[in-house]
Amino acid sequence: MNTRLFLMLISTGLFSIATAAHGNKVHVRGTVEKVSAESIQVRTPDGKSVEVKLMPSTIYLLHVTEKPVKPSDATSDQPAKATDLTVGDLVVIHATPKGDTLEADEIKFSVPANKPAPPAAQKPKS
Repeated sequence: MNTRLFLMLISTGLFSIATAAHGNKVHVRGTVEKVSAESIQVRTPDGKSVEVKLMPSTIYLLHVTEKPVKPSDATSDQPAKATDLTVGDLVVIHATPKGDTLEADEIKFSVPANKPAPPAAQKPKS
């Protein structure tokens, strides 16, 4: 029960960032509705659908919550790929406005609790 509450608090904290501008950057948060090679479509908490272009320079981070050994180890962000994103994932996108479009600088995403996480990148054996 404590683990479930902890996961809910972490998820709420991660996704409670309101869609806001920082300088000329925009944050888009919500649930992935559609993913293509060129863009991602996100349903925001207020029900709007926002399309964000994926760029070759876009950084992808998978937000993982693990059973902690100590509090500082409770969460981590792991490098990911565009192909790891799927419909239903929760996302926070840092984007740059370019005319009428948004270009993704960074996409941080997490997999809902009822969906298995993509495999973590394996470290090479020494």
